[in-house]
Amino acid sequence: MSTRHVFEHSISVRASATDVEQCLTHLDLMHRWLNPALRCEPIGQWSTDVGAQSRFMIQLPFKQPTLISTVVERAPGLIVWSFQGFFDGRDRWECCPDGASTRLLNRFEFEMSNPVVQAGFNWFAADWTKRDMAAQLRRLKQVAETLENYC
Repeated sequence: MSTRHVFEHSISVRASATDVEQCLTHLDLMHRWLNPALRCEPIGQWSTDVGAQSRFMIQLPFKQPTLISTVVERAPGLIVWSFQGFFDGRDRWECCPDGASTRLLNRFEFEMSNPVVQAGFNWFAADWTKRDMAAQLRRLKQVAETLENYC
């Protein structure tokens, strides 16, 4: 059984690529659309420059599994975070101008080396993760479509 997973979702946002990207680069905006069960804390100063790191913690009642993320690729409209922790992978966010709107793509690919974690993920969290990714895109869309001269 493969331990590699790839989940990909996209959404059309009636906002400029710049406004959509701001939802990824400004931590306070990110907290508006990020799943409330997740907490993101910068390690050092918040940044989306290559090499910048942060912690993503899942808020569970008795434990807070944590992933360390590092920005590994950055260009206008593109941010790729690499994750290490109970699974290893990449989270790619790409803003593609599309006429008067922006196509936002989120590609999450990861592997789990621990068979117990893998089994638990397949049994409990795989479908939830897919649904949550789509819900996050819808929330991000709402935030981006209400931005006017945020900075």
